[in-house]
Amino acid sequence: MTAKVTYGSVEVGTELPAQSFPVTRATLVQYAGASGDFNPIHWNEKFAREVGLPDVIAHGMFTMAEAIRVVTDWTGDPGAVVEYGVRFTKPVVVPNDDKGALIEVSAKVAALLDDKRVRVDLTAMSDGKKVLGMSRAVVQLG
Repeated sequence: MTAKVTYGSVEVGTELPAQSFPVTRATLVQYAGASGDFNPIHWNEKFAREVGLPDVIAHGMFTMAEAIRVVTDWTGDPGAVVEYGVRFTKPVVVPNDDKGALIEVSAKVAALLDDKRVRVDLTAMSDGKKVLGMSRAVVQLG
């Protein structure tokens, strides 16, 4: 596959379509099974509180994966992402209710690079707090 977005069609400041990703306790159990990360801070409220967390929190790698979906959906090709990195700044707290939490992600083209590549900066928020810092991806465009 190749990216459906062309290098010539973007400029610095181009905004990608923002997305919101719901996270429930069931989502965390499913991710734990797929990833093999069964740390009790992601499913046991009592344990999470005992170690100083406000409640159960989403896996950092899950949060990171949800955020990059904004970029992969925009390009139409997950393989177009050639670099991706974040800093985990705040946890995504997932209450034990029918609503859970929401990860809200926006992104924009921050730099035009050589070889038809662009740097995309992402902002990921949950409950009004920035949950990922320095979230950046380098993307190979068509």
